[in-house]
Amino acid sequence: MLSYKHYPSTQTNKSPLLIVHGLYGSARNWGVISKRLANEREVFAVDQRNHGDSPWRETQNYFDMAEDLKEFLENFGPMAVLGHSMGGKAAMVLSILEPNFVEKLIIADIAPVSYPHDNVRYIRAMKNVKLDIIETRGDLLDQLAEIVPEPDLQSFFAQSLDLKTKSWKLNLDVLEREMDNIVSFPNLSGNYEKESLFLSGALSDYLTISHRPKIRKLFSNAKFAKITNAGHWLHAEKPREFETAVRSFLNNI
Repeated sequence: MLSYKHYPSTQTNKSPLLIVHGLYGSARNWGVISKRLANEREVFAVDQRNHGDSPWRETQNYFDMAEDLKEFLENFGPMAVLGHSMGGKAAMVLSILEPNFVEKLIIADIAPVSYPHDNVRYIRAMKNVKLDIIETRGDLLDQLAEIVPEPDLQSFFAQSLDLKTKSWKLNLDVLEREMDNIVSFPNLSGNYEKESLFLSGALSDYLTISHRPKIRKLFSNAKFAKITNAGHWLHAEKPREFETAVRSFLNNI
């Protein structure tokens, strides 16, 4: 089963929330959001396959990722599900194929479509890091800066390095091999009829108005909202605004 972090809540009258991270992420990335949302409801955040502390597998397609989430929910019961980017696609497939496990759906800055984005360059950047000479996280950031100019991305990738073992907590070989599956989206014909929220960053091109017809075809009760001055990493760039939007949707405000 997937590794997870659990955030208990003193409130027991609201549906629990499952958070599913995106590519190269982990449950750890969602710690601040999870803790804050747990003041109203129980929160679980998983590490997806080939990420964090979850098992390494030979595939990274959305049917398998959705099956992982189903297995998790079979153990803990139905929940509201929040997924970002790759995690959002996995959550969408789960909700279409197994709607009884998903009480409400929140999708953060991703659409049920294939993208031309090439994320392999980040894998190559991580593979090029000389792990044997790293002693501190600063050493890692210095090496990443030579290939990845964005400081936010440098810090993000650094969270997936285990300094004690000097190894990545990412199955980089499989993620590289499976990249075509990760940037694509499977052809589905079902419909998730419960409430869903598609939350986008206003500065991002991952989820736009042009995607809404496809979304409504698969998610007939979809609502849409934007977070101003935020890009694809909207939960990290505007955490308070993101939290407010999620909380309002879950509470039907």
